[in-house]
Amino acid sequence: MEIILATLASLSILWGVAGIKIDREYERGVIFRLGRLKGIKGPGLYWILPVIDQKAIVDIRTKTVDITPQEAVTADSVTIKVNAVLFYRILSPDKAINRVEHYQMAVYEAAMTTLRNVVGQNILDDLLQNRDKINLKVQEIVDEITEPWGIEIERVEIKDVEIPLAMQRAMAKEAEAVRERRARLIKADAEQQASIKLAEAAQRIMESPAALELRRLQMLTEIGAENNTTTLVMMPSDLITLAKQWNNTLEKNREMPKNNFKS
Repeated sequence: MEIILATLASLSILWGVAGIKIDREYERGVIFRLGRLKGIKGPGLYWILPVIDQKAIVDIRTKTVDITPQEAVTADSVTIKVNAVLFYRILSPDKAINRVEHYQMAVYEAAMTTLRNVVGQNILDDLLQNRDKINLKVQEIVDEITEPWGIEIERVEIKDVEIPLAMQRAMAKEAEAVRERRARLIKADAEQQASIKLAEAAQRIMESPAALELRRLQMLTEIGAENNTTTLVMMPSDLITLAKQWNNTLEKNREMPKNNFKS
């Protein structure tokens, strides 16, 4: 009798110890009792009925899904390859276990299909310049799909867009043409501003002839660089004016006898 009691006591202890479970902070235990959902346990130490209760462990940390390069056709009929990365987290472990089989694969397939569909609805320029808009659109669609599974899509990022070589060359030519156009506009604008300044300077020089002499003296200092053997002599503009007047006077004096002779 004592042996039977000792055996029963040992079995009871073993049975009780077998029901002790410990889950980490990022783990949750989904408990099934005789096949029916009983609840969620954890984290920490808890006890379940051995044999009767069964536990499925769910990791609630943020997970990363690397979407392999997908071939897609944009709205402007350009064939490209695009790959992305998706971050998701389980909010309801019981839904993730009961409502979908292999939720990891389900999230991957949903993200891959949605990425191709969204890329096909946008032109190539939007895909290259407005990636944030594409990322947000994919995130919203995938999150709507996975919400009944108790899964939240935290972020979607397009990592790389692979463009055909012919399209790359065409885009390079377009960018070169845009830069050349911009350079010509800048040069034309600079010439326009320079012409305005030159006109203003000419007007001021006409008002003050002495300014022209100062400018000539300044040019001498600019030309007289170090180790320069060239010597320039600047004549005052007044002297040139007097020379022209004197020349005109001489020409008039030469013409006067001819006029008198004709008369």
